[in-house]
This record gives sequence, structure tokens and C-alpha cells, in this order.
Amino acid sequence: MDAFTAGLLQRIRATETDLTRARETGDDFLADVEQAELDDLRRLAAEHGVEVSSTSPVSV
Repeated sequence: MDAFTAGLLQRIRATETDLTRARETGDDFLADVEQAELDDLRRLAAEHGVEVSSTSPVSV
């Protein structure tokens, strides 16, 4: 795995964690921001052929 792929997957995992935390605390604004970031990261991954497997929901 190259550095780009590893970094991208790490950012996706961190953003998923932040999104879950924002939802759990009821911070709707932060949840929207994190969801948008996650969508962008997943789009970037798809554009570069990086397969993303996740246990976190994409959106609620």
C-alpha cells in the first residue's frame, strides 16, 4: 500500500469516528460538516481506485 492510499484510508477512518461522535453528542452542524468531508474523501478514493470498506453508516 502506498502512502497516498494509507493516508486516505486513515483520514476516512478518522472522519467516520468524528462523524459518529458528532451524531452521538447531537451536534447537527458538525455532523453535516463531517458527512460532507467523508463524502469528499470517499469520492477521492473512488476516483483513484481505492477500495473503502467501512462499518460506519454513510449517512443518516
